[in-house]
Amino acid sequence: MKYLQLILFAVGCWLAAHSSAHASERLTVLLDWFVNPDHAPLIVAQERGYFAEHGLEVELIAPADPNDPPKLVAAGQADIAVSYQPQLHIQVAEGLPLVRFGTLVATPLNCLVVLADSPIQSLADLRGRKVGFSVGGFEDALLRAMLAPHGIGFDEITLINVNFSLSPSLIAGQVDAVIGAFRNFELNQMDISGNPGRAFYVEEHGVPAYDELILVAHQDRKNDPRLRAFVDALEQGVQFLVNHPDESWTHFIDGRPELDDELNRRAWRDTLPRFALRPAALDSERYARFSKFLAEQGLIPEARPAAAYATELN
Repeated sequence: MKYLQLILFAVGCWLAAHSSAHASERLTVLLDWFVNPDHAPLIVAQERGYFAEHGLEVELIAPADPNDPPKLVAAGQADIAVSYQPQLHIQVAEGLPLVRFGTLVATPLNCLVVLADSPIQSLADLRGRKVGFSVGGFEDALLRAMLAPHGIGFDEITLINVNFSLSPSLIAGQVDAVIGAFRNFELNQMDISGNPGRAFYVEEHGVPAYDELILVAHQDRKNDPRLRAFVDALEQGVQFLVNHPDESWTHFIDGRPELDDELNRRAWRDTLPRFALRPAALDSERYARFSKFLAEQGLIPEARPAAAYATELN
């Protein structure tokens, strides 16, 4: 009897230790930028305790440099990064061992913006105009693809690097249009300032649809069971967010009073329908199609199949 009691005691200790270890499985998540409404499902999953329910202790970290998160994950210095599908294709082509395992925002946010009262009524009207941009490379490719159907070449427009002053440069009349504006932020920012804008959406003008915000991990860790638990918890967060947007907003600003302003409230409203309802689901054709687009634009050396960039977790 004493021997049986010792065995039962040992088993009980092992189960307790195993349960404790499972409950403290840690994941470091590097955001793509400072906390904003694009991260709502992550914040809601955290605040509602969904990550904890799946045995995860998740730390969300805003980066000092928004270019760093994917690189740090590739170097094994963080578990997950919030990144962008276009960026992923380019970084994989450069040799970074990254893989997409989940989607946060399932539509493009990028767009070309003009002032609402601008004489530019169609993209054909951009000939001879000044176009501001923040980041060369991908934004150039977007603009090139959007202009091509109208027979406009880059030598027929003037590109101006406005850094990250997209809206201010447009409002000040320094440029006639800007590429790289996010439809959920810049348009609201301009409207609040009394200078409403008008958008041309990239996916409606020659650019294949893509996922704006995605979750990436190191290629060697794509079978890590913590990733499956993470996206399952994230899906719960999205479901709660869609069903209870007002209560979710309360979670979002809890402890973050600086986010409780008109711009974030509008961005929250406009981003809500763009979140991936099934974060783990993968559209392989979308990734293959976009890879082909980037290859045609000269941003990557060759088109590769979806498996080179993304995985759907079991």
